[in-house]
Amino acid sequence: MKRTDPRLLAAIALAGLVMALWLVLMSAIVWSTLSLPEREAVGEVLAGRIALVFVGWVLGLIAVAAVLRVLHQRYVGAPHRLLEETRVVLAARRPQLLKPRGTREMQALAVAVNELAAQRDRLRAEMDAQVTQASERVQQEKDRLAALMAELHQSVVVCNHAGRILLYNQRARQAFRALSQGPQLADGAELIGIGRSIYAALERQVLAHAFERIQQAVTKGDARPSAQFVTTVAGGQLLRVQVAPVRASQGVSGRSTEVTGFVLMLDNVTESVAEESERDQLLHGLTEGSRASLANIQAAVDMLGYPDIEPAMRERFLGVVREEVASMGTRVTDLAQRSAQRLKTRWPLEDMLGADLAAAAQRQLGARCGCPVTLDAIDPALWLKVDSYTLLQALTYLGTRLVDEFEVRFLQLRLARAGAHAQLDLVWSGQAMSNETVMSWEMDAMRFGTERTPLSVRDVVERHGGEMWFERERVRHQALFRFLLPLASSQPEDRGPAAPVLASRPEFYDFDLFQTSDESSALEDRPLAELTYTVFDTETTGLNPAGGDAIIQIGAARIVNGKLLHQESFDQLVDPGRSIPAESIPIHGISQDMVEGQPRIAQVLPVFHAFAEDTVLVAHNAAFDMKFLQLQEEATGIAFRQPVLDTLLLSAVVHPNQESHRLEAIAERFDVAVLGRHTALGDALVTAEIWLRLIPLLAEQGIHTLRQAREAAQKTYYARLKY
Repeated sequence: MKRTDPRLLAAIALAGLVMALWLVLMSAIVWSTLSLPEREAVGEVLAGRIALVFVGWVLGLIAVAAVLRVLHQRYVGAPHRLLEETRVVLAARRPQLLKPRGTREMQALAVAVNELAAQRDRLRAEMDAQVTQASERVQQEKDRLAALMAELHQSVVVCNHAGRILLYNQRARQAFRALSQGPQLADGAELIGIGRSIYAALERQVLAHAFERIQQAVTKGDARPSAQFVTTVAGGQLLRVQVAPVRASQGVSGRSTEVTGFVLMLDNVTESVAEESERDQLLHGLTEGSRASLANIQAAVDMLGYPDIEPAMRERFLGVVREEVASMGTRVTDLAQRSAQRLKTRWPLEDMLGADLAAAAQRQLGARCGCPVTLDAIDPALWLKVDSYTLLQALTYLGTRLVDEFEVRFLQLRLARAGAHAQLDLVWSGQAMSNETVMSWEMDAMRFGTERTPLSVRDVVERHGGEMWFERERVRHQALFRFLLPLASSQPEDRGPAAPVLASRPEFYDFDLFQTSDESSALEDRPLAELTYTVFDTETTGLNPAGGDAIIQIGAARIVNGKLLHQESFDQLVDPGRSIPAESIPIHGISQDMVEGQPRIAQVLPVFHAFAEDTVLVAHNAAFDMKFLQLQEEATGIAFRQPVLDTLLLSAVVHPNQESHRLEAIAERFDVAVLGRHTALGDALVTAEIWLRLIPLLAEQGIHTLRQAREAAQKTYYARLKY
């Protein structure tokens, strides 16, 4: 449906007015030439035929309107359509030609425009060839960087100072997939991606603490500033993070103190800690068993003292056996001591948020002890320097002994600052214990059922350079074990003398990933070319969202810095909880058996919401898709509050004279290949390509910001459509 040009309506109205004035004027002139009897005769003749005169005027006006409409289409509408198509050719990234049509002059003009476009394309090709030749070396270095990143066995993420991800390797994608709350849905794409915030996966305050320490080190001239911490992430997993700064360049030999970004190296240590523990337990059991076996051998050798052989020979063999047994015992004992020492010193003390440690202890105590464990008075801003694994072992060991030997029914953890240290309390209510019992628990090797570690609670406390004691709170009728632990230092560690500054360093690329716009500016007033978009589409059971139709597929892709990121997409089938009408299956190709067993919309929407977070939503005929999402707000609690742009409305803004603004018609105008039509992801990718071509055309009309685009879209005819 095309809106009638107001200028054509005005021309028809003017023609009708001119016809009416001309009829009145000619009637007046003829009337003035008649005598009185003639006037009376004419009046009698026309008195009953005024309606016929009016009908004649209307028919004449219709004929004139038809002629004006043809002339308008030929000499006004056609040039405007040619102008719009010419602008598409000017903005096209690939060679594109106009289709000659209309009058002979219009066809000749189209041919001339095509010739100019061909000359432009030849110049572009020559320029592209020169640019390609000049950038081959850059591309080679970039490929080397990509190969290096791909071969790394460590997860690496590079982000700017605002926490926006600029670069990541496949290992990082796999690591974030394991952290995702819905890995089967988004493959971790809701957590990691170019332009996404690293704070979607890691706590902002944890990274802020590390960034602050690095900035202090850089300011003080530390040659190798870095920070390391362990944090608890989704699902209770432990993640070790090493942070290094990326500094702004100051020439060949300069060293800048301006930090433009950070390199994060991530290790999920949850499984490795468990594997190391199991390996150490096995080694320790082996040495303990060997020692017991050697004791049995020694007893058997002693039995050889009976007078069955000659005394001299017996004594000689006994001496050899005893010597070998003693030597083997010494070696096994030494191996056991080395194993125990390795357990004590393997993990360095690392920065960890106290609340994370308390939460991990609560989960582990609850699982091992089988009793309720509560947290009370946990200081959320307290940072510790601890070996989290052995400290959790000590707490678990004490908790299990309390439950097993004193029938304690609940445990409580408290964490607070105590001067220059942190005070961690394991609290319980129950019968009192003697100091001798406490001392034996503290000095004995820790046991967990049939498992045993050579470490004692005292070893763990000494490893931290802290203290541990037993207290009674008689007023509350409670008792507690109190651990005094070191706080994380706010000062950077002394790394020795600064390394000499190299005159130069190899560069893997010479473009700056860290040049970003001011993200603090208002979203509505930021240029369209600088925004990050989630372009999405939905497939549904029908066209009536208020009548019970439901979403059966959501597809989306991201646009960052004017680039469509095909590899960071969202594509998920949804079980609608109702049958799919047979008449709609040929349209989208989704049958009932394809959605059976798929997650429901309540499971999919939270992951899609995380995927689209901090972006502008873009869709074709967005009112339709947004209506389906809005109807799920009450049931799921998920609301999409970000701005929404509609390519249908904005196509009508830049091409008001085109007859169709359907997705296929716009794609044909822009020479966009339509693949996977009527699949959610396929339509989303086509819409994204169209949106990238609309941005420069909107700029030609003075529409540069998000606010201007939304205001212009609301003035179009199609904005009146409701669902």
